[in-house]
Amino acid sequence: MHNKNLVSSYILLVLLFSLPSFNIVVAGDGENSGDAGNPFTPKGYLIRYWKKHVSNELPKPWFLLNKASPLNAAQYATYTKLVADQNALTTHLQSFCSSANLMCAPDLSPSLVKHTGNIHFTTYGNKNFTNYGTNEPGIGVNSFKNYSEDASVNSFRRYGRGSPRDNKFDNYAPDGNVIEQSFNSYSTNTPGGSGQFTNYAPNTNVPDLRFTAYSDQGTGGEQEFKTYLEQGNSGGQSFKSYGKNGNGADSKFTSYGNETNVAASTFTNYGQNANGENQNFTSYATNGNNPQNNFNNYGVGGNGPSETFTHYRDQSNVGDDKFINYVKDANAGEANFTNYGQSFNEGTDVFTTYGKGGNDPHINFKTYGVNNTFKDYVKDTATFSNYQNETSQDLASSSEVDGGKKVNNNRWVEPGKFFREKMLKSGIIMPMPDIKDKMPKRSFLPRVIASKLPFSYSKIDELKKIFHAANDSQVAKMIGNALSECEREPSTGEMKQCVNSAEDMIDFATSVLGRNVVVQTTENTKGSNGNIMIGSVNGINGGKVTRSVSCHQTLYPSLLYYCHSVPKVRVYQADILDSNSKAKINHGVAICHVDTSSWGPSHGAFIALGSRPGKIEVCHWIFENDMTWTIAD
Repeated sequence: MHNKNLVSSYILLVLLFSLPSFNIVVAGDGENSGDAGNPFTPKGYLIRYWKKHVSNELPKPWFLLNKASPLNAAQYATYTKLVADQNALTTHLQSFCSSANLMCAPDLSPSLVKHTGNIHFTTYGNKNFTNYGTNEPGIGVNSFKNYSEDASVNSFRRYGRGSPRDNKFDNYAPDGNVIEQSFNSYSTNTPGGSGQFTNYAPNTNVPDLRFTAYSDQGTGGEQEFKTYLEQGNSGGQSFKSYGKNGNGADSKFTSYGNETNVAASTFTNYGQNANGENQNFTSYATNGNNPQNNFNNYGVGGNGPSETFTHYRDQSNVGDDKFINYVKDANAGEANFTNYGQSFNEGTDVFTTYGKGGNDPHINFKTYGVNNTFKDYVKDTATFSNYQNETSQDLASSSEVDGGKKVNNNRWVEPGKFFREKMLKSGIIMPMPDIKDKMPKRSFLPRVIASKLPFSYSKIDELKKIFHAANDSQVAKMIGNALSECEREPSTGEMKQCVNSAEDMIDFATSVLGRNVVVQTTENTKGSNGNIMIGSVNGINGGKVTRSVSCHQTLYPSLLYYCHSVPKVRVYQADILDSNSKAKINHGVAICHVDTSSWGPSHGAFIALGSRPGKIEVCHWIFENDMTWTIAD
């Protein structure tokens, strides 16, 4: 355990030599706030801690030491005193987050700046517009390029209300982490005009995207979403009163939610009481991992609506879709589902009050998937062509398994993400996944500060107050998800602990493995998304089953790792070569799980490699900024 008295002495010494004022100190651009030579910095303390608790003289892991808090000595002392009074800390949250390299949502005040004429924003982010573009006269275009790049929160209230202008968002919120984007009363009461979102929120972690009263009571115009939330991770999107009471306004969703991981979409009052609207979803939730889509009051009371879903949830892994009050009381119109729900591993589709009370609507399902429920189903309104009754096992039987041949070409399992141990041989060419760290750049908190902050789901209200997180915000959800995962019961044979300081990580690793430890990670990200050749391979502990501790990043305001030790693993180091020139480009660390008997049958490894739990070993690379600890040879 760390020496609290020693830390307190250091802090008191720094305070004695600090200015008497109690203002927050922010490091200047030229200041090395993480100077390891200063014994009073968090990094200086961590280096001494490593020397004291690790018994060997191997080179220090700078990839770990550089994750120490960047606070300089004066900042360290100031924030340590502030954290003793959490009300004082939350008052200075933004400066604390900036100085300590944390991920915190900005505190935005409403922006009442007037914007007239044709408006073009480049690299726009962290704004809170009110009455943006309301009743803007004439024909024109407002464009946002690189919207919300490196930003987390944006809000538009009464966006484009009553305006016939066209609005374009190019490269909207790319590569974001825990982003919150909200459009309230978007294009409401518009006489014409169109909205276009291109490359909307791609590659985001836990997005929260909200459109309220979207295109409500609009006349004409077209709303289009292209590559919407492609390759997003978790999070959700919600559209409320989408196209409600609209007149001839069309909407298109192209490549909506493709290749997402556990993403949820909710459409409430979609197309309700609309007149002659066309709604098209193409490649909707294709190749996703467990997509969740909910349509409430879909097309209710519409007049001649046309709804088309093409390649809906095609080739996804499970997934659940709910249509409640689907085209209820509609007058004529049609709804078409083509290649609907062709999931690998059965999903669930529920239609409630389906077509009930409608006046001759035409509903067609072509090549429709399995495991579906229709309640209050009006049989005269629908046609089913090529309705599929086979199970996921039947789907799997069409492809060979094992021997390097995949079961079903399900792209949500990235090529090379999982592989067999026999691939770790010199000269083997194999795909390598994208091992780049997609988490936000954060640092550990100093242990003396982290230990004073609550870290328990029972204390989540205190944490939300400290980090200015509203109850329904993504920051609040992120904190809750992290704490829930940290507090769940370990799996069979697993030892686990979440660590929010580097010292805690050292303590956990040495408690499992002893003090003669080494920590490793893959050297860089070269070779990602391409074919690589395996060079020389070295098995830790002579390639025998060994003990290890792996640590994986978790989304949280400060740097947080989920560290665990599981039984029966083998760990390898391997040179990674360019598959053409055979030049060394990387040095990778891979871990092979010998016992997979407790894994779920729908685990991505079995979808990618075939077989079933307990029948094969599964290997994977250690990704950038993740790490594994082993006993030093």
